[in-house]
Amino acid sequence: MTEKRVSQGVRIGNLHIGAGRPVAVQSMTNTTTADAAETAAQVIELARGGSELVRFTVRDDDDAKAVPYILEKVRNAGVDVPLVGDFHYNGHLLLSKYPDCAQALDKYRINPGNVGSGKHHDANFRTMVEIAVKYDKAVRIGANGGSIDQELLARLIAEDRDSSHPAGAQQVFLNALAESVISSAARATEYGLSPQRLVLSAKISRVNDVIAVYRQLAQRTDFALHVGLTEAGGGEQGLVSSAVALGILLSEGIGDTIRVSLTPRPGETRVHEVEAAREILQSLDMRSFYPQVTSCPGCGRTNRVLHQELAAAVSAYLHDMAPVWREKGIKGCENLKVAVMGCVVNGPGEARDANLGISLPGKGENPAAPVFANGSKWKTLRGDNLREQFLACIDEYVSERLVSS
Repeated sequence: MTEKRVSQGVRIGNLHIGAGRPVAVQSMTNTTTADAAETAAQVIELARGGSELVRFTVRDDDDAKAVPYILEKVRNAGVDVPLVGDFHYNGHLLLSKYPDCAQALDKYRINPGNVGSGKHHDANFRTMVEIAVKYDKAVRIGANGGSIDQELLARLIAEDRDSSHPAGAQQVFLNALAESVISSAARATEYGLSPQRLVLSAKISRVNDVIAVYRQLAQRTDFALHVGLTEAGGGEQGLVSSAVALGILLSEGIGDTIRVSLTPRPGETRVHEVEAAREILQSLDMRSFYPQVTSCPGCGRTNRVLHQELAAAVSAYLHDMAPVWREKGIKGCENLKVAVMGCVVNGPGEARDANLGISLPGKGENPAAPVFANGSKWKTLRGDNLREQFLACIDEYVSERLVSS
């Protein structure tokens, strides 16, 4: 991993990002914002699931009127997550008309491709920025590939066509996406917005394109960057595409906040995208949220049922117990690494490498399961209830070898 890009520090409500701080996780509701109770409930769910910023659309008058009530319900629930209003087309009108909405939000998201055209473009944009300055709010200038500033794109296409070394349509498109947010950021600071209140993003739905455009932003600016693959899709497609794009950029030190934009399956909790973002950060050793399980995929040597069932049981147990241990003040539980291995080939080695590990007996092996703690053999488990025995080993390890505050 390359050295992290150090961006401008930004304050968003009570959250501080950039300037070398840990990358924060963001998410967005999919409720009707005008339904303050439903939206607040989802904000609370996302925040308690690990989202450190939550965004929701502010589409019309009813949405804007609901924002102060959403804030009230969220804060009354003891949740202090920053609230981000997502504005398109009419943000200048809504923020001007509803000052309670403008004050309730911690950050405004402005899409430079959707603030108006011609002479109205700059006037509308300026109105939103000046309201942010008035109420001391953060702003994310966030361009999207699907709603790029058409006037800027047309100008850059014309310039490229007349160039002696044309870059081509796709590169011009990516240049336009980057230029849209960079030039908008320059105007925002001209209108009084502090760089310490400004975040940039330029999202697109193709992995290689989003990597290219964020590399350009990182080279050309030192503003804080919100990184994500927009419209990533659902299921494995969305997870894999987001992990590849974010993993590459984060490993290059690019990104101060991230979102994994997944299409949820019917009835699926929105928290799934938060968990995915946290897993990406944890897999890169950038942050620790939950104990991690190392387990082999299994092969013809392993006792397939025993190995699969124990790996699943340990993963579920650690996920459930982590918040309980944190509540008890046990330090370091989120850094705990547990190995569940299926045979003698790699089992003892991987088990020794973890904080706590078990090497299960494979086919034809001695029916005993050595347990290793911090690199040394600790116990040997035998019998038909290895699951219960090993979960008890986890409890014993946590209570005896991790420190309570």
